[in-house]
Amino acid sequence: MWCHLNIKMKFAAYLVLCFLATSARAQTEGANVRLVDGSASNEGRVEVYANERWGTVCDDSWDDTDATVVCQSLGFESGTANTNAHFGEGSGDILLDDVSCTGAESSLLECSNSGIGSHNCGHYEDAGVTCLAVRLVDGSAPNEGRVEVYADGGWGTVCDDSWDDTDATVVCQSLGFESGTANTNAHFGEGSGDILLDDVSCDGGETSLLECSNPGIGTHNCGHHEDAGVTCLPTELVRLVDGSASNEGRVEVYANGGWGTVCDDFWDDTDATVVCQSLGFGSGTANTNAHFGEGSGEILLDDVSCDGGETSLLECSNPGIGTHNCVHQEDAGVTCLPTVRLVDGSCAGEGRVEVYYDGAWGTVCDDLWDDTDATVVCQSLGYTSGIAVGNAGFGEGTGEILLDNVECASTDTDIFDCQSNAIGDDNCFHSEDAGVTCS
Repeated sequence: MWCHLNIKMKFAAYLVLCFLATSARAQTEGANVRLVDGSASNEGRVEVYANERWGTVCDDSWDDTDATVVCQSLGFESGTANTNAHFGEGSGDILLDDVSCTGAESSLLECSNSGIGSHNCGHYEDAGVTCLAVRLVDGSAPNEGRVEVYADGGWGTVCDDSWDDTDATVVCQSLGFESGTANTNAHFGEGSGDILLDDVSCDGGETSLLECSNPGIGTHNCGHHEDAGVTCLPTELVRLVDGSASNEGRVEVYANGGWGTVCDDFWDDTDATVVCQSLGFGSGTANTNAHFGEGSGEILLDDVSCDGGETSLLECSNPGIGTHNCVHQEDAGVTCLPTVRLVDGSCAGEGRVEVYYDGAWGTVCDDLWDDTDATVVCQSLGYTSGIAVGNAGFGEGTGEILLDNVECASTDTDIFDCQSNAIGDDNCFHSEDAGVTCS
C-alpha cells in the first residue's frame, strides 16, 4: 500500500419541495402505486398493489431515483425521497424492500427489489415521496420560464390576470429560489392544453401557488397569449463553471438579472475562500488568467477585495457591479478544498471517512458499507481501489453522521454520486463510523 493523497471531489446538492393545496388526506393513485396521507396529492407514503392487496415499501436503500420513478408513474416530473415513515406508519403488509431503481423504469414494481413480501422492516421504516408539482418551461435557464402547474391529472398554464412579483416569488420559493419577478403576455411562449389558474393573488406566505387565492382550477377567461411566467433570483448568487469537478471552476456571479464573470485584478486566496465557503466547501485557492476558460457575456466584478468575514462574494469591496477595465482572458477562478477526507489512519491512504457538508465535517455510517463504496472513496482520492472498514475501525468520529445506507456503483466517481439516504438522515451511532484502506 502506498500513501499518496491526490483528492478530487464532486458535491451534490439541491432539493426541490413543492406542495399542492388539497385535502388533509390526499391520495394520488396509478395502476399499481399510490400516495397516502400526504397533505397534498403530490406527496405521501408510497403504497403498491401486488398479490391482490395494497402494502407499503420499506425505506432501506430508498433514494431520489426510486422516488422519481414513483412520481413519473403518477404524472409528475421528479421526486424527493422521504424515509422513516415521514407521512405516518402504514398498516398491513410491507410488500417491497431494498428497492433499487435505475431511473428508466415506468413502474416501481419494475425496479430491483428483494421480492414481493420479502423484507426485514417495520412500518416505522415506510417510504414516502414528495413529487414536483410546479415547473418552469421554455426558459433559457432553470430559473426562468412559463409557469405550469399539475392539477386534475395533467399539466396546465396560469393566466397573467393580476399576476405580479408576489405571485412569482411564491412560485420561485417553492422551487428553491430566493425570489421572483413576474413575466406576462406569454413572455416565454404560449403553452398548450388547459389553462388551470387565473386571477391568482398570493399574499407571500404560501408554500405553493395553488394555496393562493384563485377562482378555482380551470376557471378562467384567458387565452394562451396571456400565459404567466417568472424569472427567479437564484438562492446562490455565485457559481463555479467549467471545472473538472464541482469544487473548482471559473467564478460567475448573478447580478442585474444575469450571470457574469469576475476579473482577476487583485484576486487572491482570501477572495477564493469566501467563494468556496459560500458554496459549502472549505478554504480556496485563487486561479487567474482564465484558468478554467474564458467566459462570455458581462464582466460583473473587478478589483474584488475580501477580508474573509463575508458570507458572499458580493459583500466584498469592489468598485460596483459592471465597473471594470478587463477582458475575459482575465476571468477569475477558484479551486476549493475537497469534501472527502480520511482521518486517524496510520497514513494518508487509510482512515475514517469524513465528508464536508454545509460548513462542517461529519462521518459516514457503515450500514451497507462495502468494498465498492470504499473503492469509490479511494479512487476519488487518487488511489486504485479500497477495502471497507466498519464498526469505527479507525476510531469514533464526532459531530453529525452525514451519510447512511451508501450504495455506490462502480461507475460513480465520488461518494456524493452514490445512492444514500438524504444528508443527515441516519439511524446510526459513531460506533458504526465507516472507514477505508486504500491501495
